[in-house]
Amino acid sequence: MLKLRNSILFCFLLFSMFNPLLAQEKAISPADLEFAEEDFRRGVQSYYRGSYNDALLLFENAYSYNPQDNRILDWLGKAYYRSGIEGTSLQQWQVASDAGYGGLLLQNRIDIVSNRRVSQDSNEQTSSFVEVGNFPGYNNGNVYFSQPSAVLPLSDGTFWVVAYGSNEIVKLDVNGHVLYRVQGTLAGFDRPMDIIKLDDGRLLVSEYAGDRISLLSSKGDFISSFGEKGCDDGCLLGPQYMALDSSENIFVSDFGNGRISVFSSGKTDNTELGEFLFSFGNFTAPSGIAIINDIVYVADTVKGSIDMYDISGNYLGVLVQEGSLNHPESMKKWETYLLCVDGRQVITIDTVTGAIYKTANAGLSDTKLTCAAVDVNNNIIATSFSDSEIFLISPITELVGGMFVQIERVNSDNFPKVTLEVRVENRKRQPIVGLRANNFLITENKQIGQEYEFDGAFSSQKLCDIAIVLDNSNLDTTAQHSMELAVQEIAQSMGGKGTLTIVSAGEIPVLEYTGSPTEMQNFTYSSLKGVAGNQVPIDLGIRLAATTIMNGNKKRSIVCITEGHDYPNRFSSYGLADISAYLNNNGIYFCAVTLQNNALDAGLNYITSQTPGKSYYVYRAEGLTNIANDIIDIPCGLYQFSYVSSQSTDFGRKYLPVEIEVYLLNSSGRDETGYYAPLE
Repeated sequence: MLKLRNSILFCFLLFSMFNPLLAQEKAISPADLEFAEEDFRRGVQSYYRGSYNDALLLFENAYSYNPQDNRILDWLGKAYYRSGIEGTSLQQWQVASDAGYGGLLLQNRIDIVSNRRVSQDSNEQTSSFVEVGNFPGYNNGNVYFSQPSAVLPLSDGTFWVVAYGSNEIVKLDVNGHVLYRVQGTLAGFDRPMDIIKLDDGRLLVSEYAGDRISLLSSKGDFISSFGEKGCDDGCLLGPQYMALDSSENIFVSDFGNGRISVFSSGKTDNTELGEFLFSFGNFTAPSGIAIINDIVYVADTVKGSIDMYDISGNYLGVLVQEGSLNHPESMKKWETYLLCVDGRQVITIDTVTGAIYKTANAGLSDTKLTCAAVDVNNNIIATSFSDSEIFLISPITELVGGMFVQIERVNSDNFPKVTLEVRVENRKRQPIVGLRANNFLITENKQIGQEYEFDGAFSSQKLCDIAIVLDNSNLDTTAQHSMELAVQEIAQSMGGKGTLTIVSAGEIPVLEYTGSPTEMQNFTYSSLKGVAGNQVPIDLGIRLAATTIMNGNKKRSIVCITEGHDYPNRFSSYGLADISAYLNNNGIYFCAVTLQNNALDAGLNYITSQTPGKSYYVYRAEGLTNIANDIIDIPCGLYQFSYVSSQSTDFGRKYLPVEIEVYLLNSSGRDETGYYAPLE
């Protein structure tokens, strides 16, 4: 019946869209106009409640009454977009655009969504970047920082800058505004050089002239230090850059001693953080260091080379031959690539082939770059030591296209107070994090709303909702036990916060539980009401789970627990692209937990790769107790605002427009929508 209904509706829409003359010639009675406006009003309200199926039916009814109103087509496209049916949404928007509706704003939306649906084969790591902004250390006699030597981007969009010249570390927001500064101990830092972050949020700062490493809290409060001046084991002479291995042992490029010194993370038996372990290498001038998959990459600034070692200090070979680089400084991990500063250039190095890609440069001046790192918004932040300046470098494609801004929800229940939820992304669907009130401008009919307030960013939210989808495909006793363990550990990982939902995907998907995660820490497979099946329609289970958590916390994820075997008809009702779009367009992450190691069927693997999230093995060494934190740490580009409207509502029957513009350095984006006040 569902397919028949969709076919009828699709034929109706095609008939309406491709017969514009018929629509124009048809006389629309006042009664039809009234019916259309009423269904449209109810459709807008259903859309903002997250009831997209209801919204689709209401918009389709409204369009049948008034096929000349392109505003209805625009909203019909929005509802299809949020339902994951992007192809149909593009059709609605294109018809409206061809009729002269929406202007450049609608055409830009069509272009962005169309481009997202096309597979992108190019690596961002090998793309060209251009400077989009800079943050000077000096301005009108004010000193913000001096001789920046390193930068550490954080997940909330802010970043730490190590100010070698002014002996401090400074925290900046995405707009380059100083949030606060830290001088270390009472005696202060002694020429700080580099900064890295431990998994628990604590910071490590190397002090070049102090010959030590300082341990700070996540806020920058001094805790302790280790290392001392000298050439003996555990001593340092001009420590520069640092990196962490998978055990969080600390690798330091000891410039004066021409070696790499390794200190304990304190996580292994009988050691404390900062305890000396060993040193290795005989370098002319070791500088940048990075660790990827427990392979240690060390740059020699005099030889212009990069060598490889294992985490025990054993030599593995050369990645970049001597003389290939001019003056390499810091190196940072960028997925499986190295992001390296070489003189006044930023380069990317393939760790498999050693190929070098020119990413960006600082022009023809005598600028000396010391560090470059990728921030949460996929921009590169580079420090200019000689000019006391920070450069922000972005992909050329993002600079040309601008940001994708969507007003996802308008709550007018307490009118005239209105609350907006706004999602900001780049053209590749990656969230823009760390924006502040001065990055936004909200208007109604081009007039700024009264009592405007920036309520905050959901990226700082420290809880999540999880919907577990159980792939109930006639599991044997061993698999049932493994599934029980997985559910129990996921429930435990939530720490009693948020809402846990369980959907069993058997012959027919069944909503088994919604409530506190604490109640499911003793979950048993035998408690399931759903019936297992041989050919489980997992797509229906995922859609049911997504619908259930649609209106919950803004950080939300589906976790599918599966044996990982391919079965026919698993995605017969909804295709993989539609499922992925449905999750992405509603800010739902997707993770998979496999009951067998390295076993994940192609369909679920595709959805995992297309949405934020990752796959886990139920019996991995660290277990699943960090899965909720992993979900919370995924960047979220959703923001909330409130203001007091001054518009007349006509007793709740008038469509009230609202607009938003977003600015960040040289990039911008815009969206327009509307809402209805409650009926009076």
